[in-house]
Amino acid sequence: MNFVRIAFALLFAGAAIVPTSARAAQSYDSCAGFIESLPVVITTQGTWCLRKDLSTAMSTGAAIKIAANNVTIDCNRFKIGGLAAGDASFTNGILAENRENVTVRHCNLRGFYAGVFLSKGGGHLVEDNRIDNSLSYGIAIVGDGTTSGTVRNNLIYATGGAPYHATTLGILAAADLIDNTVDGVFSATANGAPIGLDAMGAGTEVRGNRVRGLVAGGTGQAIGLRMSNSGVIASGNRFTAQVTLPGVAIQGASHGVCQDNISSRFAQLMTGCQDGGGNVSN
Repeated sequence: MNFVRIAFALLFAGAAIVPTSARAAQSYDSCAGFIESLPVVITTQGTWCLRKDLSTAMSTGAAIKIAANNVTIDCNRFKIGGLAAGDASFTNGILAENRENVTVRHCNLRGFYAGVFLSKGGGHLVEDNRIDNSLSYGIAIVGDGTTSGTVRNNLIYATGGAPYHATTLGILAAADLIDNTVDGVFSATANGAPIGLDAMGAGTEVRGNRVRGLVAGGTGQAIGLRMSNSGVIASGNRFTAQVTLPGVAIQGASHGVCQDNISSRFAQLMTGCQDGGGNVSN
């Protein structure tokens, strides 16, 4: 396993270990059914719940595949583990393709190629999850560039380690990004280019996020927030590093506006973004 990934895993392992007996009692009243083993394909709408920790060593596919619209995955703070597949895994933790109104909440996803990967569709909500040791993406919501939902209140730790991936991302989403923490993004390649947040949706809002722990390698450039579409508004975000990073805290796009963002120890605060005032960099 990649040395940097091991270091990140050890750093966050203590916080990730929560004995089942110490959890508060969960309510399953809203559950349409339960996920008892992996892999699983969800073909019926409703709320599908976990009531115990689950894991898999599969190296391709998805631990949970959503094959219906209007599905909620509620892990009730239990773990879905994929670390056993190793650094070459292409398994996604939770996957949906061309589905509408997918919600993923209260999940602890560990060691997948992407913790949550939602491709196309819309109306998605990814909230209140803890995702660590993802190999390439913590959360990815991709589509045709239009806004596909909301990603909020997630904790994304120690993303990186996929072989041959120079660019790794904490969150890549055509969605509003609100109040997320991305801590630790690195690449297994020599010229790693870590990105904390990538706002792919036109006219989306990126607000109140915290990005830290990016590790750039060789000639790689770190980016706290990349605006990959036009009209993104970034406000009240925090981008910090322990040592001065090559790269930029915010890489803007056309008609993007940046206001009240703070950057510490990035080489540049922002490029290509209209300054709405209150942006600070040291």
